[in-house]
Amino acid sequence: MVFSFFKKKKKKSLHTIAFYNLENLFDTVDDPDTLDDDFTPKGFKKWTPKRYKKKIFKLANTISKIGLESAERAPALVGIAEVENASVIEDLINADPLKDTDYGYVHYDSPDERGIDTGLLYQKEFFEVLFSEPIPLLVYNEEGIRDTTRDILYVYGKLNGETVHVFVNHWPSRRDGEVKTDYKRIEAAKTIRLKMAEIEKEYHDPNYIIMGDFNDNPDSKSIQSLINDSGLYNPMEKLRSPQRGSANYRRSWSMFDQIIVSHNFFNYEKGTHSFAHANIFDAHLLTEWKGKYKGTPYRTYVGRKYVGGYSDHFPVYIQLKYID
Repeated sequence: MVFSFFKKKKKKSLHTIAFYNLENLFDTVDDPDTLDDDFTPKGFKKWTPKRYKKKIFKLANTISKIGLESAERAPALVGIAEVENASVIEDLINADPLKDTDYGYVHYDSPDERGIDTGLLYQKEFFEVLFSEPIPLLVYNEEGIRDTTRDILYVYGKLNGETVHVFVNHWPSRRDGEVKTDYKRIEAAKTIRLKMAEIEKEYHDPNYIIMGDFNDNPDSKSIQSLINDSGLYNPMEKLRSPQRGSANYRRSWSMFDQIIVSHNFFNYEKGTHSFAHANIFDAHLLTEWKGKYKGTPYRTYVGRKYVGGYSDHFPVYIQLKYID
């Protein structure tokens, strides 16, 4: 008989949590209730079934590779933005690179005038949805008219048996100027804080994962107002630099895409998940390979010109170790 004088190490299982703005993932059918006319075969973008299928495959292939090198599997959770409807999500998870991964999804149609929504993909093997709802973001313009922007998606579920509260966001854009639109994103942060307060009345020390395209950087007022005194940690703050980010506009990097977690992900206890690290998935295949925009996201369109890329954003991700 062989005796071991060493304690057996606890098994650590790495799980990837990702967020990806899919940049205008529209189908080719005109929806009379939304401003999607550009993304039709006869529209401004000449958005054909062939181009749609090519984009679906590229995005599915990208998702399948996020965190793969260290986790050795596709992400357990993927927050997504700029999807038109449930149909495009189904096409995405049934595309060849993902069809064997057994993803489920959570999605609600939002009041956004362009018809773009957020969603959450989850591997059924690792995540169980217990409850979900869209949280309306109520922001108004100077005339008191509601700005019909994206809802905030809230999903409560179990990741490997541990309960987590997930928020998927796509906050109002800066199209009319950063300062002029600041109040909208600050209101989005306030909306999440109010939901967190509601959650904390019912659950002790809840685990939060707050992800999205916030249209603000980690040091912006909105993000800081979300994090201040809330027990949240933003690992994306350390990733941003003048040479790197999740999106690039006029040769300037931004870190609008972020995943924020609660501090209890830094506990190291059996039956829980612990934060391992965070990164931007800016692999070579997702970038412009040459020219003045070399290294920036390889987009589907540049203006009206179709270039056949992926998205104008890189995915971001964190990895959590599950200790059993």
